Amino acid sequence: MARKSGKAKTRKSVAKRFKVTGTGKLLRRKQGKRHLLQKKSSKRKRSLGKACLASKADTPRIKESLPFH
Repeated sequence: MARKSGKAKTRKSVAKRFKVTGTGKLLRRKQGKRHLLQKKSSKRKRSLGKACLASKADTPRIKESLPFH
């Protein structure tokens, strides 16, 4: 549902999942580190713990949900 007028509100679910860097890029966590970890290698689990950049295609939609960040 798109907001056409009025006060822009931050979508709290998006704010918890993404962080805006100083240059305006978006950091996100990698998926796959919640369960079924026994079969994954330690190297793979370590790399899943690191943050990475959100894709450029998703960036405009995410930033629209974060008007004050």
